Amino acid sequence: MSPKSAALAAPARKPREEEIDAHGVTHPGKVRKDNQDHFLLCSLRKQLVIRLSSIPDVDGIREQPERLASIAMVADGVGGAAQGETASRLALQAVTKYVTRTMRCYYGSGDGDGADLEEALRAGARECHAELLRRGDENFDYRGMATTLTLYLGVWPHGYLLQVGDSRCYLLRRGELTQVSRDQTMAQDMVDLGVMKAEDAAGTRLAHTLTSAIGGSQNDPKISRFDMDWGHVLLLCSDGLTRHVSDDRIRDVLRTMTSARQACETLLQEALDGGGSDNITVVVGRAVPQG
Repeated sequence: MSPKSAALAAPARKPREEEIDAHGVTHPGKVRKDNQDHFLLCSLRKQLVIRLSSIPDVDGIREQPERLASIAMVADGVGGAAQGETASRLALQAVTKYVTRTMRCYYGSGDGDGADLEEALRAGARECHAELLRRGDENFDYRGMATTLTLYLGVWPHGYLLQVGDSRCYLLRRGELTQVSRDQTMAQDMVDLGVMKAEDAAGTRLAHTLTSAIGGSQNDPKISRFDMDWGHVLLLCSDGLTRHVSDDRIRDVLRTMTSARQACETLLQEALDGGGSDNITVVVGRAVPQG
């Protein structure tokens, strides 16, 4: 089915849980012994909790909890092996707790809007940043640890992206691939200022010099919002993928994917075949109608 036909055939409703096709993979690559990347995929749900009942078959009235939001995250640690792995892990743990708490308050109040969620994500990034700095103050071994953080929060039919660092978010819509995130690197700054061309900046040390990181000397979380629909494909990745696999090739893989797992595994293998010079993490998600 063509992207246009799929869009026309898509139902005008929120996807059910079984219609969410999502997968993630991570690999240390072919050069580094340690993997400092982490990813997370989860659903935040409403929950019916039965405390006490005289009904014998109480399980018969349990309902599938409604999904409030979908969350996908990738973090690429910076620093020594222990520092980088710890930084990316702590960042995902801290921001997950914060976003979960915030989303429940958001739905509980009944009067929130997109601006509230955007500010909540910024606050979550700041809280996560402060947590890593606190750990460093308490333990000398963790001083200087930092991480990228790319977080997608799906509140159908909207998507919110929190971006710190250079792990990327792409969106495939109607067969066309768009990089939603902006790399927070010295190279991208030079490109934006017109000092360097993108193709010249890509191979320099500046391309891997972060201007913003969770736990780093500079922390500048950016938030963007976009619409999500049936047939759209979301991809989050660390730079271990984009160092070796071009945007055109990523687009072609997502266009022809048979499942999120297949797309992740194909892109991972191509990054390894291309050199695997860094840790590689790929997360793919989409909504697929099932009648």
